[in-house]
Amino acid sequence: MLTSGSATERITEYAHDGLVFDVLDQGPLDGPIVLLLHGFPERASSWSAVMAVLNEHGFRTVAPDQRGYSPRARPKRRRDYRIGALVGDVAALIEVIGQPVHLVGHDWGANIAWVAAGRHPQLVASLTAFSVPHPGSFMTAMLTSKQIMHSWYFAFFQLPLLPEKWMMRPGARAEKWYERSGMTEDDLERTKTEIVDYGALPFAVTWYRGLPFSNPGIGRLRITVPTSMVWSDGDTFIGRSAVDNAQRYVDAAYTLTVLADVSHWIPTQASDAAAAAVLRSIALSGT
Repeated sequence: MLTSGSATERITEYAHDGLVFDVLDQGPLDGPIVLLLHGFPERASSWSAVMAVLNEHGFRTVAPDQRGYSPRARPKRRRDYRIGALVGDVAALIEVIGQPVHLVGHDWGANIAWVAAGRHPQLVASLTAFSVPHPGSFMTAMLTSKQIMHSWYFAFFQLPLLPEKWMMRPGARAEKWYERSGMTEDDLERTKTEIVDYGALPFAVTWYRGLPFSNPGIGRLRITVPTSMVWSDGDTFIGRSAVDNAQRYVDAAYTLTVLADVSHWIPTQASDAAAAAVLRSIALSGT
């Protein structure tokens, strides 16, 4: 276990806030570091194909199983999953790495990446956000577009116990919901094995339950690092209007990439395009 700022050893786990997080660390140890944050309901392994491409290009890739997903990092209180705590976990990992990283996130991981880049720009060399835009852009879309219809489950997930039971029941409507979002049979099986059977699901859902404890000021954060937003036109969770306004919050180089005929699950279903987007984002930073 690496607990200091040395970048010459593999990081397999790290500790923060009394919790221990599992980490995938691949690629050349002396390469520039790309830190990848998974979404819901996935783990670090969702980045495997993307990591392999980045490793081939000389980058070291680090991907944690985040709070609630790592077995030794599963606090039970809703307030322990507020966005500030989740961002704190990421900042702590970057401090362990000991140098600024190229920060990448998908889905919930993208939300955390936006906030981390806004609050800790000194730790971030570039930002690549997949699917989920800046929190301010998302909140505006919730009020001014049909985004609230796409995000109906945010309210449902506030209920105790019921959402977990709904999603854990074999053949349940949740499975159909996932299928409509573009999940394949392999994706569904991976979710069952890596999330449900692994015991992570109730804690993963609690990320949504932590939202009422989060600082609404995140919607006003300015991003001052080179940023790439990647959205797919087959996304059933995030509408285009939420994405189009993201640039308003970025005071640095910015690109928007729209992937055609790709579902929400970009890292696993369009891994080559995802890796290419990360490489373009890194190029924006000049490092």
